[in-house]
Amino acid sequence: MEETGAGFRKELVSKLLHLHFKEDKTKVSGDALQLTAELLKIFVIAAIRSVRQAQAEELGCVDLDQLEKVLPQLLLDF
Repeated sequence: MEETGAGFRKELVSKLLHLHFKEDKTKVSGDALQLTAELLKIFVIAAIRSVRQAQAEELGCVDLDQLEKVLPQLLLDF
């Protein structure tokens, strides 16, 4: 996903959001779906980079230290 620049489809984001709404009639605007999709994309990229950082450090799991190391990269990308 990171390499292709792909994102999340609005339909998928809408379904994910509606799974957590208490009211079935709750609606989400197109702008809100687009923003949420972009936030999900950034979250996934951060997770992927954190895993790669942990692998580079030969660690068995990711913790906050790896996330803190990759966050500055995200600021440069977005």
